[in-house]
Amino acid sequence: MGDLTQLDRAAMRKAFGRAAETYDAAAVLQREVANRMLERLDYIMATPKRILDLGAGTGEHTARLARRYKGAQVIGLDLAEPMLKQLRRRSSWRRPLRPVCADIQSLPFADNSIDLIFSSLAMQWCNSLDDAFTEFKRVLRPGGFVLFSTFGPDTLKELRSSWSEVDNHVHVNDFIDMHDIGDAMLRAQLAQPVMDVETLTLTYPDVFSLMRELKDIGAHNVAGERVRGLTGRARMQAFQSAYEKWRHDGVLPASYEVVYGHCWAPDEKITPQAVSIESLRGGER
Repeated sequence: MGDLTQLDRAAMRKAFGRAAETYDAAAVLQREVANRMLERLDYIMATPKRILDLGAGTGEHTARLARRYKGAQVIGLDLAEPMLKQLRRRSSWRRPLRPVCADIQSLPFADNSIDLIFSSLAMQWCNSLDDAFTEFKRVLRPGGFVLFSTFGPDTLKELRSSWSEVDNHVHVNDFIDMHDIGDAMLRAQLAQPVMDVETLTLTYPDVFSLMRELKDIGAHNVAGERVRGLTGRARMQAFQSAYEKWRHDGVLPASYEVVYGHCWAPDEKITPQAVSIESLRGGER
């Protein structure tokens, strides 16, 4: 998958913890993508009994999974404990939600214990997709399935391009190409991987509105190679001027390449067969 910048997981935990109170009001894109993922469940004929929502955040879609699959045990896992405090407020005796503070790459669950793994816009925060998918296969019961979304490399291309005109530092986290994600699923021997991608664009009156929204959802630059400390006024003004080149119809765009993935745990009676990644690239964009 190439040499990607490693993410500072301690900084990530702090950023999302600080954003717990502001997340719901700012998470417009996150809510829309989760809605589209939940709609995809309409086409999957399965009735999971134990569901794991990875990167659950404040638990909005965790609670919706509990409403959809009545009687199922629904677990909301997140790296940031303050996010899980918000999730606990959504829990009730009618739809109890189990919060778990842990890392996607090291799941604290027994082998063959989960029927559905749902993860909306969280896997881009993994340092190793191989570790994550290996964990998915381990905890899934035979015939269990995964539905996830993440960001592709064209995400925040305007932000990345504008900063590149100012300096050579890392200002935007790396995002992994759809085909490399598919390769990682195959290496983990997950079955029948299906992937697709779409681009969603949000608009803002100015670049500071975009940066404020990213802060409010906890989406800071947490690359290990990021520059610590405050950005000087001159560099910030240069960045602002560079971003203005993207203005169209009076607003500034922020593009998000959203990658959707779906796969199954292999049935215990079937030996998983290798599938060429080229078969996944039939819909090359």
